[in-house]
Amino acid sequence: MTEFVLLKLFEQTFFLCLLLSAPILLLGMVVGVLISIVQTATSIQEQSLTFIPKLLLTGLAMIWLAPWMLARLMQFTTQLLGQLQTFAR
Repeated sequence: MTEFVLLKLFEQTFFLCLLLSAPILLLGMVVGVLISIVQTATSIQEQSLTFIPKLLLTGLAMIWLAPWMLARLMQFTTQLLGQLQTFAR
């Protein structure tokens, strides 16, 4: 395994991690900002008000995106196992 192959494998793995985590993180960020704006406008400073909706929406997003995430992981794993022979050299 050359340095180029190892770097390419790291790049693909890192990109897949970013691709799989980005929708959930972005949803949590948007919900957090919206709730913070509502809290600022209404002067309500309850900590659980931001935590519970973000937790629920993140969980629902994970359930909704699970088939897509699993398909991407299976595709990457199949590709990785298909190239296993070239990695062993």
